[in-house]
Amino acid sequence: MTFRLGLTGSIGMGKSTTARLFAEQGCAVWDADAAVHRLYSSGGAAVAPMAAAFPDAIQDGAVSRDALKNIIAQDADALKRIESIVHPLVAQDRADFAAQAQADILVFDIPLLFETGGEARVDAVAVVSTDADTQRARVLDRGTMTEDQFNAIRAKQTPDAEKRARADYVILTDTIEHARAQVQDVIADIRKRMAADA
Repeated sequence: MTFRLGLTGSIGMGKSTTARLFAEQGCAVWDADAAVHRLYSSGGAAVAPMAAAFPDAIQDGAVSRDALKNIIAQDADALKRIESIVHPLVAQDRADFAAQAQADILVFDIPLLFETGGEARVDAVAVVSTDADTQRARVLDRGTMTEDQFNAIRAKQTPDAEKRARADYVILTDTIEHARAQVQDVIADIRKRMAADA
């Protein structure tokens, strides 16, 4: 018996770090963003269908995310067409992972879990969270986006308070030690639930 845990959280909340903590504890982790990178890279399953639909998006045999951003900016319908190509491939990647994973707890690291209705495909949801000032500082300290870009991304995501309210578990990422302890608590609780259901 395996347990499927959805892991989500808004930008800058510490989701990637928390996913690593689950992996450290022996859980198998599937990362939605990494899956898209695999599909877009040279030889990836998305390259041929994307080349057919958006030839300008292909650079050096791979799908260029920057080129896609430009295409989406110029064509209001492009995002829907891209998603219609990529989403089934991501779903297949996720299914392949689940079929091959050896762990008792499978963690699905999905940034837009609630936004895409993904909570229906998992047994429980863990949301990572921190205060708004820490969130902003983490994102801006990366040096990869402006405050306006950060605000635009955050505006598209389900508000943190709503995510926390809908979660089965909330993991506060104020310190790495605290986050690790909470991850261990979540795993212990899940294993207790699995033992009760067995």
